[in-house]
Amino acid sequence: MSEPLVDWKAIREKAGPFPLSAYQFVREGLAHTVKMIHGEGGAPDDETRHVSGQQLCQGLRDYAVRRYGLMARTVMRNWRITSTRDFGRIVFAMIDAGLMRKTEDDTLDDFEGVFDFDEAFGDLTLQR
Repeated sequence: MSEPLVDWKAIREKAGPFPLSAYQFVREGLAHTVKMIHGEGGAPDDETRHVSGQQLCQGLRDYAVRRYGLMARTVMRNWRITSTRDFGRIVFAMIDAGLMRKTEDDTLDDFEGVFDFDEAFGDLTLQR
């Protein structure tokens, strides 16, 4: 099954100046987070596999560290992602475009101040 045509220009205008690779990262990071929280079982679109904004932010941090290691903070900075609210802006632009789903209770505010980027991506050598 192929993905419907996506208007990335409109998505980027809504979310902010993030490159397409940042959106791909968030989509992959969502899959990582769902697997982290719910395990392998269930269909990908199963509503019981929902994650909150806070859970997604933590999962995106974990995914970034696993994928980029010590360069995670640099990659985020290069994508102009400097706060967890930026993750939310990307997520809600993709929700509006039909690429992700949300529940009635999910809001952009769920992504506000989940963690401080400098602390979360600071000295990763201590976490290895």
